[in-house]
This record gives sequence, structure tokens and C-alpha cells, in this order.
Amino acid sequence: MGMKGKVALGAVVGIVVIGVASATSGGDGDGGSGGGGDKGASASAGKKPGASGGSSAGSADGSGDADSAEVADKVVAIEGDGDFQVGGDVKPGTYRTSGNTDDMCYWERAKDASGEIDSLLANDNVSGTSYVTILATDKLFKSSGCKDWEAVGLKAKGTPAAKMAGNGGMFRVGADITPGTYRSTGNADDLCYWERSKDASHSIDSIIANNNVNGTAVATISASDGYFKTTGCKDWVKTG
Repeated sequence: MGMKGKVALGAVVGIVVIGVASATSGGDGDGGSGGGGDKGASASAGKKPGASGGSSAGSADGSGDADSAEVADKVVAIEGDGDFQVGGDVKPGTYRTSGNTDDMCYWERAKDASGEIDSLLANDNVSGTSYVTILATDKLFKSSGCKDWEAVGLKAKGTPAAKMAGNGGMFRVGADITPGTYRSTGNADDLCYWERSKDASHSIDSIIANNNVNGTAVATISASDGYFKTTGCKDWVKTG
């Protein structure tokens, strides 16, 4: 397996990682920090300009949600574009945004407000849904062009689905989707990217397995996985 990636803060820097990043544990929660690549590691993206400004503080104590789920303490915690200081404007925890289209949603975790490439911990361009765990050690969370971010509680209710939109973004295993083997057919030009991850930190270390696919993609999602990400793929259907 392999992954392609790019990280961008102002200028685009290309990164290609050969092989699969492995993880020693499953599940979700607070993860490590790091950078990565779009269409490769989910800790990557081309930066889109966002206005600095308003904030709406909120809290989250874990992750788990579904489009049809009833989630306890579901709170809009981050509203609008801007730079949000962790601990003041937004509290550490896991957040979810959904309904985004055409990769116009950009988010970023940063260790300071310098704006330099070295300050980047993780980022992504989102189409569909994204989950992000903001750590207490983070200093800044940036959001541009995204739908409101909701604080996500640990306890999610609902019936996990057995199919996924191929460009749906991130799905919480056990809440949004059920574990099992899924198949996506008709993909072209390696534009289909999928990823199994153990948490929503979007660090390289959180990736359990990933791939860029041309043709048919088959992925087995374990019950111990935290999330499954899919971008640019045809729809996935559970086959086993």
C-alpha cells in the first residue's frame, strides 16, 4: 500500500510516503500530533484563506456520532471562520463538522500562532464529514469554509450503516458505520483514497492502514478501529 501527500501553508510542499503507517493500538481518544498529506495522510491539505476572528467556545470529552444518531450534549462549539485559541476560544476534545462540499472546508491544528510550516500539527481539506480531536497541548485551531463544528460526546446512539458515500469523509466505526469488509468499484486515476485510523488526531501515527486506489477497492474495517476515511471514491458497500 502507499500514500501520496501534500502539506501546504502558503507554498505547497510535496510529500510522498511509500508503505503503510502502522499503529499498535485501536480505538479513539487523544492522539499524538504530526503532519501528513492530503490524499495520503489525513494530516494534510492545501491551505485555504480564512478570516481571523470570532469564536464560540464549547467542550467535548470524546468522539462518536452519526448523521442519524442522538448524541448526548451535542453542542455547536466552533462557528464560522477564524483562528481559535485552545483553552480560551475552544476547549480540548473531539469535534465534528458535516455537510461540507467540494473540499472547501479547511481546518488546522497548530502548536503556535506563528503561521510557519513548523507550527502545523495536522490539517485537512474536507468534503462531507470530518472529526478532529483537539489536544490540550495544541495552541490554535483554524477553520475556514467549514460548517459549524459540534462537540461530540463519548456515548453515541443509533444504528451504524453498512454502506458509505465514497466522498463522504470520515465515519466513526461503531457509530456511523459497522465493522466489516467493504467494496468500492469503478475508481479511476488513483483518486480514491481510504484510511483506517485509530483516533481523530490526524497524525501519521494514528493511521492504521491506507491506500490510493485505481479500479476496485476492498477494505476490512476492524471493530477496534476508531474511524474510516474515504475521499474521491465510489460508494462503499459492505460485503462481509
